Amino acid sequence: MIISVVQLARTTPLYTATTEVLLEAPAKAPTDTGSTGYNGFGFSFFANQLAVIRSDSLLRRVVVKERLATPPPTATEQSTDPSKESPTSADDSIIGAINGLRGALAVSRSGLADVLSISITWTDPARAAVLANAVANAYVVNQLDERFESAKLASGWLSDRLVELRHQLSDSEEAVTKFRNEHGLARSGPTIALNDQQLNDLNSKLVAARTDVAEKKTLVNFLADVVGGKKSLDSLPDSLQSAAGGVMAALRGKLVDASQREADLLARYNRSYPAVVNAEAEKRDIERSIAAETQRMVVAINNEYTLAKARLAAIEQAMREATGQGELSYDDSVHLRELERTAAVNKSLFEDVLQKAKITDEQSTFRPREARVIMPAQAGGQTFPNTRKTLLMALFIGLGLGVGGAFAMEKLNAGFTTPRQVEDALGVPVLASVPRMDGSKLVSNDGTVIPLAYYHVHHPLSPFSEAVRTLRSGIHMSDVDQPPKVIHVTSSRPGEGKTTLAMSLAVSAAFSGSKVILVDADLRHPSITRFFKLEREKGLVDLLVGVAAPQAVMRLQKDLKLMVIAAGSKSLNPTDLLGSERMKALLSDLRETFDYVVLDTPPVGPVVDPVIVANLADRTIFVVQWASTPRESVETSIQQVSSHKRVAGVVLNCVNQDRARKYGGELYYGKRYEKYYSE
Repeated sequence: MIISVVQLARTTPLYTATTEVLLEAPAKAPTDTGSTGYNGFGFSFFANQLAVIRSDSLLRRVVVKERLATPPPTATEQSTDPSKESPTSADDSIIGAINGLRGALAVSRSGLADVLSISITWTDPARAAVLANAVANAYVVNQLDERFESAKLASGWLSDRLVELRHQLSDSEEAVTKFRNEHGLARSGPTIALNDQQLNDLNSKLVAARTDVAEKKTLVNFLADVVGGKKSLDSLPDSLQSAAGGVMAALRGKLVDASQREADLLARYNRSYPAVVNAEAEKRDIERSIAAETQRMVVAINNEYTLAKARLAAIEQAMREATGQGELSYDDSVHLRELERTAAVNKSLFEDVLQKAKITDEQSTFRPREARVIMPAQAGGQTFPNTRKTLLMALFIGLGLGVGGAFAMEKLNAGFTTPRQVEDALGVPVLASVPRMDGSKLVSNDGTVIPLAYYHVHHPLSPFSEAVRTLRSGIHMSDVDQPPKVIHVTSSRPGEGKTTLAMSLAVSAAFSGSKVILVDADLRHPSITRFFKLEREKGLVDLLVGVAAPQAVMRLQKDLKLMVIAAGSKSLNPTDLLGSERMKALLSDLRETFDYVVLDTPPVGPVVDPVIVANLADRTIFVVQWASTPRESVETSIQQVSSHKRVAGVVLNCVNQDRARKYGGELYYGKRYEKYYSE
């Protein structure tokens, strides 16, 4: 919200003015004889118009007319300041103004109507309206200019084309006249009266006659080859067989039958046999008949060929008389017809272009305008920035970022923060939540530093002391019928405060009147031994290896009202010592002698010592650093030491009360309970 307010205060307000231009359908000109073909403007048409409005040529008109370009330096300024002298300064200023105007310009189609909305966003509302109207007027004028220029160019092109076509028509007609004069083919009245349909009919008949003559000539040549022995009757065309009326086919069939009978008889008899002689005689008679029929066909086909040539000559004569070609040869006739066709095409093309030239001139004169302004722009209100919208968006974005960040931090937090999380994930209760102790609270009135183990002695009514008493009560309530005496304190990793909590638990029980002994079972890093400065004294290791008696290793701490067993000498096999029978016997004796036996062991993660001790103790207390120890690590460690339900519960240590209020409220000793405590 603050960023948005600052940005709104620094932002220059902008105002938008909009004008609308109607694109009308192209009207039918007075000279148009056909349909205009208008079916509405398509998407591509509007895209083209938007490009025209945003073009440099159109915006340049507005820039020049409205004097948007920065004026170039005057001659006096250039003489006094040579650095301002630039031959292209005017063009550069105009180009810059065009780009600025294009950036402020927005053009779109208004819904489904054939209307263009032209908007200008400017720092001055009145200036925005003036510029929007100027762009719209420039577009309308540009449409008129383009139509005029297009008509002018079309008219000029058509005029040049008419001159060229006129020369071509004149040349083609002169060529026809010259050819006719050279061959004496002046047109007469009857030939000129023939129309195109009649000439087409004559051409069709001429083509059919020439085809018929060619076919007849082919048949004549074939029969001549048959008669001359060059070809056989087996290759006789079907057209000749049909012309023979089927006689030739019947004779050829009889010849085949006679040849077959002759072959059959010769297979059984010799040639002098009467039946064979008769068959040969019959075959010769059939061959003579075929020869006679062939001769008859030759005569018939020759007659038909002669008749076809006569018919072709008659049609060609009629064509020459109709076209006025007289006695021209075939090649000259073809050349003449080609010249006449060329002249006719040139004449038709010339007349068509002449007509279009007249129509173009009339359309450019009578066609009305196709674009007009239907709603001029007016000075409007502020459009940017939208203060209300911006502030609302900033509010929602800020809330979203805050809530999202909170959830992200919660998800990224790998530790336990509430008792419910511990109970749901591990299945064991939270016995107590021990608040974090700041260094300022561990200083006495005379300025000396108070060790945390002694804090209960100096401040028995503090939240820390109350949390330790709550832990002691939770341990007792874990088995009301047989309250546990041997208490095992461990954690999943180093640095979670298990040793401090074990000492505080022992001190709290001792000051409550119980007989307490604190055993340092962390044989690898004996923190309790170092705290009480018992490094040189015999301890647990010496007792377990049999070099010291129990009474010799117990040290009374009068100021804390409890007994302490140090770790003792160094050992290379602490795991075996802690799992030995002597360890079991020692704990059994201590259980009979003391009300509380507090065992401090290493963390579960690095070594297996706590697992062994957990099987010997009555209950195990698992220390977890609040919002720090990974949940997976705690769950794995709990599973290792939770055999036979010996884990009494979990202690959340080092709880940050300020941060914990959002998680647990009263569970973390809120301020409303401060009157019950005393630091």
